[in-house]
Amino acid sequence: MTPTILAAAVAPATESLGLFGRDPWWLVLIKAVFTFAFLVVTVLIAIVWERKVVAWMQLRIGPNRHGPWGMLQSLADGVKLALKEDLVVSGADKVVYILAPLVCVIPAFMAFAVIPFGPAGHEVSIFGTRTTMQLTDLPIGMLYILATASVGIYGIVLAGWSSGSTYPLLGGLRSAAQMISYEIAMGLSFAAVFIYSKSMSTSEIVGAQQDKWFVVLLPVSFLVYIVAMVGETNRAPFDLPEAEGELVGGFNTEYSSLKFAMFMLAEYVNMVTVSAVASTLFLGGWRAPWPISTFWEGANHGWWPILWFTIKIQLLLFFFIWLRGTLPRLRYDQFMKLGWKVLIPVSLVWLVLVATVRALRNEGYDFSRIILYALAPVVAILLLSLVWDVFRRREKPMPHQPQEVFDPMAGGFPVPPMPGQQLPPVPRRRSRIPQEPPPAPPVEESGEPAAVGGGTSNPKGADGA
Repeated sequence: MTPTILAAAVAPATESLGLFGRDPWWLVLIKAVFTFAFLVVTVLIAIVWERKVVAWMQLRIGPNRHGPWGMLQSLADGVKLALKEDLVVSGADKVVYILAPLVCVIPAFMAFAVIPFGPAGHEVSIFGTRTTMQLTDLPIGMLYILATASVGIYGIVLAGWSSGSTYPLLGGLRSAAQMISYEIAMGLSFAAVFIYSKSMSTSEIVGAQQDKWFVVLLPVSFLVYIVAMVGETNRAPFDLPEAEGELVGGFNTEYSSLKFAMFMLAEYVNMVTVSAVASTLFLGGWRAPWPISTFWEGANHGWWPILWFTIKIQLLLFFFIWLRGTLPRLRYDQFMKLGWKVLIPVSLVWLVLVATVRALRNEGYDFSRIILYALAPVVAILLLSLVWDVFRRREKPMPHQPQEVFDPMAGGFPVPPMPGQQLPPVPRRRSRIPQEPPPAPPVEESGEPAAVGGGTSNPKGADGA
């Protein structure tokens, strides 16, 4: 990108960002408290909503004891966790063990500082002072969100390492692998948005969606981000760092009381944050949906944008809950294959295509030529791959060879079989249930056994032979 184009792209963002940083200290404090309260209340609602929706999907009642219709269940869970015994494992690194939940939960709240709740202009008045509906904004606001999300993953990794136990360590390593695998695809999906909006500022990205949301212009980026955000938040079906069937509880196995509650709080706050990012980047942010914005001019002004933004977040949270109640957990090799062999290649090809289309439009080409120049190479590659799959030489089937007997205890401890290996058949012991003797045949009055099958009772046959 040349310096002229870069300056043109940064100039509008710098002009609009001049609205930020001018609030008095007490107004900044009010905004920070509101952001914190919004996240906590949304988390409390999301916990009850998740349990209710999953119960509805599984034909159960769900929580119905604490408060009307069980709506205070999450508050009761918080009180219960606070009153439980707070244990510190004797073999743990105590400093890191205590700091890990804080490292996990604090960045989850910090990422929401640059999320816009409304227009960048001075739309609302708080105690007589006109202000923006956003805590702050940065020219590189999306990079700030990526950085804080990455720091939050370190809390999970350090929690698994500092516990001094095997299963938490494995959970922490899995979380690190997920961060590396899925943040690459997530960053590539962001890059396509940066190309179209010409800015990394969250308020400018929402402003660029005035005519058409980016979910329509960049559908592949949206789908890649949706998958990546589920993997980034360790939610089902990607909840491998805390797989209770394999790792007891994962990275938080050795935690209890408030430290355990912090991990749960960080998980749900991250869910709200990635949902807010998805709304900001692809779903128009605080803008009203299309049918409402066409006949109501005031839908995107005043305090109304908070309502539309909250509805979009709740719909994406319902998507999280829907996945948890529907899909089973993936195997770890399937999870890694999806990240490295599907999401990243698709994101790279899509990013090259988006950059090509944008460059051709900047040069003044019409849309038909853009489609021809951009999609023709992609179609050609797909056709060549199809021809290659059809006409390539099929491998001759290998003759059947007897497999070696696999001994799972050869190394002194049980190991699972590798692909292609089979365990020897397990010997079955005889049943301990006593076998009942077969029933005796019925006896006629003459004392001879009755014939079976409806034939004659003559033992020599019907012809008397």
